[in-house]
Amino acid sequence: MPTTLPAKPHLFGLLAGFFLAAGLCFTSVLVTRTWVHLKESQIIQVTGSARKNIRSDLVVWTAILQVEAKTLPEAYAKLKGDSEKMRTFLTSRGQLKFEIAPVQVRDLTRRKKDELETEAVPERVGYQLLQPVQLTSADVDGIPRLAADALSLMAEDVVLQTSGIQFIYTKAGQAKLEMMAEATEDARKRAEEIARQGGRQVRELRSAKVGVVQINPQHSTATSWEGNNDQSSLEKTMTATISAEFSLK
Repeated sequence: MPTTLPAKPHLFGLLAGFFLAAGLCFTSVLVTRTWVHLKESQIIQVTGSARKNIRSDLVVWTAILQVEAKTLPEAYAKLKGDSEKMRTFLTSRGQLKFEIAPVQVRDLTRRKKDELETEAVPERVGYQLLQPVQLTSADVDGIPRLAADALSLMAEDVVLQTSGIQFIYTKAGQAKLEMMAEATEDARKRAEEIARQGGRQVRELRSAKVGVVQINPQHSTATSWEGNNDQSSLEKTMTATISAEFSLK
């Protein structure tokens, strides 16, 4: 039987060399055009950035006292007693500044089918009272522990639910100004390096456009058009960018 002979190795090598040479030529053309454009242009546009790790310096803890009773007088009496226990709990831990919001009243109902009705109708069976409590402190380490310890009030028949802990960095405004300067300096260094490779020098800053500042939990790279402002984590990272245009000489 006739046997099919494989293609000659040197043919494959020739083709591979041809494509490699073509690719190198194409790359060379692109690079050449880039530097020619740089040499002909009188401006250069770059983007600079700056990053800074920050630690929250303010914490806001919000909790809600909750009581339920069949009548309003019973509910108010229970809420008054629970509120005193909560105050004692907070003051015993050195927390003297907290705000107590007005009481919210809700009906407790159940569905009951009336003899003359074909559908169930709501029937009031009691009342629920809710009273938000908010504590603001610079003790960013201690307040989260205090919020966890508040569960001990359940042993005294007090229902205090934590609705959220916010970690805030109050010096973000000043930090943004400093980071804008750092991002501008980073943009200039980038421009100088590119210009040097093209045989040019950076002269002056012509214009700059500040990007939104992102404040994220550390190790997060999330972005948004409006700029993130994380309040869920104690340790954060601020990122700032700036698009700058420099003149060349």
